[in-house]
Amino acid sequence: MNKGNVIVTGASRGIGKSIALKFAKEGYGVAINCKKNSILLNKVKNEITQYNVPSYAFVGDISDYYIAKEFINNSISNLGSINMLVNNAGISYIGLLTDMSPNEWHNVINTNLTSVFNCCHNIIPHMVSNKSGSIINISSVWGNVGASCEVAYSASKGGVNSFTKALAKELALSNIRVNAISCGLIDTDMNISLSSDDISDLVGEIPLGHIGKPSDVANLCYFLSQPTSSYITGQIMNIDGGWV
Repeated sequence: MNKGNVIVTGASRGIGKSIALKFAKEGYGVAINCKKNSILLNKVKNEITQYNVPSYAFVGDISDYYIAKEFINNSISNLGSINMLVNNAGISYIGLLTDMSPNEWHNVINTNLTSVFNCCHNIIPHMVSNKSGSIINISSVWGNVGASCEVAYSASKGGVNSFTKALAKELALSNIRVNAISCGLIDTDMNISLSSDDISDLVGEIPLGHIGKPSDVANLCYFLSQPTSSYITGQIMNIDGGWV
């Protein structure tokens, strides 16, 4: 039995993929998106269908408002009423701010923050009409405290955090909850530029003594989406092993 439907952006791999599969396993229809890798995205879609739930896959750059609108509208058309939106699409940039080009800056901000606006702006009227919904934004601990050589990424995730808190207040009377998950060091391709020594040094700073898994984030995301969390909104939930 289909429990409802969820949209997950940036779902071709890593955290987004794990979230999509978690909801599918729990009986939800899932619409997924990635920017350009249709092969990986269709593999995820095939994994979703093994749980006998509806699925829809869309390839396109949701930092473009009208592409995001097309994705949201198509998801509703293919799956029906959407209960949840998980804004996970994101990229990083590691390097000195002074070495960063304006185009690189805009790419990070548009992908990590503007896409959140685009998807929320298009799904909110649907959720308001249904008088219910849950929006979960995947953020980062660097949005809380900032990271040297990741200024654009930190700024974009700080924006996501403030966006989350403000939108939660705006939508509370419509019975729509908005929360964010602030991720620490999670074992994904985003850390591919780090050497084994870098990883070891970082793990040494984490009180729990190990890197998080995408499934850890997926489990928290699922928890926040459920009726048992109905009194939780406007929160930035850290999942970082006690790191920050």
